[in-house]
Amino acid sequence: MKSKIMLMGLLFLIAIITSACGAKEEATREAGSEKIQQVRVANWSKPITEQTNLLVDEKKHFFKDKGLDVSIIPGEGGGDAIKNIVSGQADIAFTDPGSLFFALDKGEKLKVIYNIYPQNVFNIVSLKDKKINKPQDLKGKTIGVYSLTSGTRQNLLVLLHQAGLSENDVKIVETGLLNFAPLMQGKVDATAATDTGLAVAKQKGLDEVNVMEVKDYLNVPSDVFVVTEKTYDEKKDVLKEFLEAYSSSAQWMIKNPEEAAKLASEYAIDGKDEQQNLKIINLRNISSVSSEGTDSKGLGVLDTSVLQKGADTYQQLGLIKNSIDMKEAVRDDLLPNKTEEKK
Repeated sequence: MKSKIMLMGLLFLIAIITSACGAKEEATREAGSEKIQQVRVANWSKPITEQTNLLVDEKKHFFKDKGLDVSIIPGEGGGDAIKNIVSGQADIAFTDPGSLFFALDKGEKLKVIYNIYPQNVFNIVSLKDKKINKPQDLKGKTIGVYSLTSGTRQNLLVLLHQAGLSENDVKIVETGLLNFAPLMQGKVDATAATDTGLAVAKQKGLDEVNVMEVKDYLNVPSDVFVVTEKTYDEKKDVLKEFLEAYSSSAQWMIKNPEEAAKLASEYAIDGKDEQQNLKIINLRNISSVSSEGTDSKGLGVLDTSVLQKGADTYQQLGLIKNSIDMKEAVRDDLLPNKTEEKK
C-alpha cells in the first residue's frame, strides 16, 4: 500500500512538472508571437523585378529581423494601393504622387512617410515612324497605359495638360503592366511607361523609338510610401521598424545587384531572365539615390517643396480641384535618419 501511495505521488508530481513546462512553452510562444507585427503593403503592381528588395524577406530577413511579417497585396496601379489603405485592407501604400494628389483632393487624410524613388521615371514612348516628338503631337492619338489607376495614366495627363490637351483629345487604353506589345504591333500610337518597362521592351525587340520623359516637365518622385492618418498616429513604432528594414533592403539591392537579379528569377513574375533582371535592378537602384537629398540625408528623404510643386501643378492643370498643403501630408519623423538623429 505504501509503495502504491508513493507511486501515485510521483505520478502526480510528474504531471505538475509537465503541466508547468507546457504552460511555460505556451507563454513563450505567446510572448514570441506578440513580437511579430503584421504589416500589409498595398502594392501598385504584382510582384515585379524592380521591387526585388521587398520580395525576398524569406531569405534575407530584412523585415523578419525587425519582428515584422510583411505581406504584399498586389494592385493594378497606385490608385488601387491608396484604396486598399483607405478601406483598411492594408497598412502602407506603395503608390505614386499623382494617385496621392487625387486622393487628397477628395478629402482623404493621408500621410507620406518615405520617398522610394526621388526621380520621375515615367515616359511616353512611340515608334519613330509615328513622328511624335513633343506633347502636342499626341493629339488624336491612341495611347496605352498600364491601367487607368496607374502612375502611367497620371503622368500622361500631366504631359497632355502641359501641351494644352486633355483626355478628350486622345484615346487612352489599358495595355497591362509593362506591356509594349500593342505599341510594337501598331495597336497604339504611343504608350506611357517607366524606364524599366522601356528597358524590358528594348530587350524584347522594340525598334527605334522617340521617348518623352515626364521629368522634363514635372520632376516629382515616382513612388512613395503612404499611410492613413489613423495608421500614422497609431502605429508609429511599427512604421519606423518597417522603414528602417526597407531602407536596409534597398541598400542591399544597391550593393548586390547580381544577387538581387538572381533572386528575382525566383520571386518576381517577370524575373525569368537574370540579365534582364540586372538591367532593371540597376535602373531602379539609380532612381533610389538620384537626388541631392539622398546624398546628404540617406534613402527615403522627403522634399516637401518638390511634392508641393507637384500638387500645385496638378491643380493649375485642372487635374485636381482643390489647393493641397503638402506640409500637412508629409511626415519625415519616421525616416531611419531621423530616428538616428534622436538617439
